[in-house]
Amino acid sequence: MILLGVAIVLVLMLAWPIGLLMWANGKIDHVDALSGAAGTPGTTYLLAGSDSRADGAIEDTETQGARTDTIMLLHVPDSGPTALISLPRDTYVEIPGHDPSKLNAAFSWGGAPLLVQTVEQLTGLTVDHYVEVGFGGIEQVVDAVGGVELCSDLTVDDADSGMVWTPGCREVGGVEALAFARMRKADPTGDIGRAERQQQLIGALSSKVENPGLVFQPGRQVDLLTAGTGALTVSEGTGILDLGGLALAFRNAKGEGGITGTPPIISLDYRPGNVGSTVRLDPDQTPGFFAAIGAGTWPAGPTGGAPTG
Repeated sequence: MILLGVAIVLVLMLAWPIGLLMWANGKIDHVDALSGAAGTPGTTYLLAGSDSRADGAIEDTETQGARTDTIMLLHVPDSGPTALISLPRDTYVEIPGHDPSKLNAAFSWGGAPLLVQTVEQLTGLTVDHYVEVGFGGIEQVVDAVGGVELCSDLTVDDADSGMVWTPGCREVGGVEALAFARMRKADPTGDIGRAERQQQLIGALSSKVENPGLVFQPGRQVDLLTAGTGALTVSEGTGILDLGGLALAFRNAKGEGGITGTPPIISLDYRPGNVGSTVRLDPDQTPGFFAAIGAGTWPAGPTGGAPTG
């Protein structure tokens, strides 16, 4: 009888996470985002943070539809360091079928498919998995893990994002975490600083999710997966196991042997006309940068950032 009881416990311990994953896999929303371009070596994820005004996370009665304030390229080469590269939303780029404009205009004009095509044209890397995170869902995920610790040296009271901060670290809930990730105007480095805070938030969430204690909290697991899957829209063919691979890749990129940062930037206030202030990538260095990221030959460590001089 004791052996039977042990066997039942073992089966339940195995069946619970497997069943939970199958349940979660069926709750993820999918979108036809990929371009169908020929594959490039390694695995490339495109991450987009959507600030749809329809989800209630951002109060805005004038802006319709969705924009993307967060665009990150996560690349796992066949060999070499994993790279997490933030692409500033205001990057001045060629957009297929349209005039050149800011990168996030591609999402506004053509949704996920046009954003994928634009990033592929910019980087030379074929996107294998597209993952879109709704900002409203971020609040729920942060609250589901019981809050996260975030740090900043800035003194901020920003009405647009709602971020109020004094220098230091503190534990925050979903509302404060979202403001922390969205704030840009009160940051002297603009999109660069925002990208760094967004990466910090994702890292803090990843650390909380990796807590072994979650294994013994089925209710917390369900709450977390419910919040997480509700926040996500992914490309067709991308499932829960692919998202697990993304999480591992993100951790590797943020680790000692990974790459984090931006492409080479030469101006944070480039004004080509008709589109306002944009971020200009270095036209001489950017192609070689992305080629090296794809090949796994770019050196590990921080890269890019705000231009100096």
